Amino acid sequence: MTAAFTVRVSDETASKLNQIAEKLDRSRAYMAAEAIEAFVEQQEWQLAEIEAGLDAADRGEFASAEDVAKVVGKYVKSARQS
Repeated sequence: MTAAFTVRVSDETASKLNQIAEKLDRSRAYMAAEAIEAFVEQQEWQLAEIEAGLDAADRGEFASAEDVAKVVGKYVKSARQS
């Protein structure tokens, strides 16, 4: 089952969507549906991860200062070597 609804986007966005749809030989509606589905999936994942993190924090599960320093040190060293 599918649901239909109307969304408003700027003329510029509509034009870009039309160009992409044409290049991919798809309809504008197909491309819009794909974009919305990808957005919803990403938001669901992100919200689930945030909720899991908040639950862990509520249980008192935090990284130690040493753990944080190791992670930060890893990226600081990588940036300096680049």
